[in-house]
Amino acid sequence: MTDKIYDLGAGFWNVRGSFLKDGVTDMGGQCSLIKLESGRFIFLDSYALTGDIREQVMALTNDGKDVEAVLNVHPYHTVQCAQMAKDFPQATFYGSERHRKQVPEVQWSDDLVESDTVAQRYPELEFAVPEGMYYIAPEESVHTGSLLVYHPASRSLHVDDTFEMPPSKLVNMVQLKINFQMTTKQALKDEPNAGKTYCDWVAGLAHKWRDTSNFCVAHSGLVKFEMGEFEKALLATVDAARPALEYS
Repeated sequence: MTDKIYDLGAGFWNVRGSFLKDGVTDMGGQCSLIKLESGRFIFLDSYALTGDIREQVMALTNDGKDVEAVLNVHPYHTVQCAQMAKDFPQATFYGSERHRKQVPEVQWSDDLVESDTVAQRYPELEFAVPEGMYYIAPEESVHTGSLLVYHPASRSLHVDDTFEMPPSKLVNMVQLKINFQMTTKQALKDEPNAGKTYCDWVAGLAHKWRDTSNFCVAHSGLVKFEMGEFEKALLATVDAARPALEYS
């Protein structure tokens, strides 16, 4: 997969690239670059930038010197963190507890990426952690939980494995434009009504971020929605998934 960078306006760029699973299957990967009101920059997620894309990013960020932080928003996307830290040594690196354990060579901030402290540091963004679901699941193979980030100025939503675009085994409805990740059921917390809590959270998110135009999904791509389409698509998905998640 060829690396590409998309200027989504209002100081938001989405970088699409490759991620080889087991060195064979290209699952695709992403990071997003955001220009803050201060004029400095932050990244959402780590990605090893190369070639023309790296040159473009370095040109935007004063050879990387204006990058103040990298917010690693998915606990299970850790492979490229070390390279990102080498590329932007002056940046503060935020991650989850799992990032710290998996990539100890990176000097992580004491503040966890999902903390209120980090959210308050970046008022240009809105953050959401799934409710009713483990952010870091007890089962290592379950990668559904992630920190979702919305940039109102560009109407861009950056999300990793929590939602996806290809047809899911959980919701067998190919006409839906958004699907839940296939391990969603396994990611639900072991507590009463976890499925309902999660579905209600998704529905609330659809309303709150209804103006989403640019849907940046880790392994699926960049999807453009017309006004009102995102809310409709996500509500259709959660309505279809409720029986499997609430009553199984």
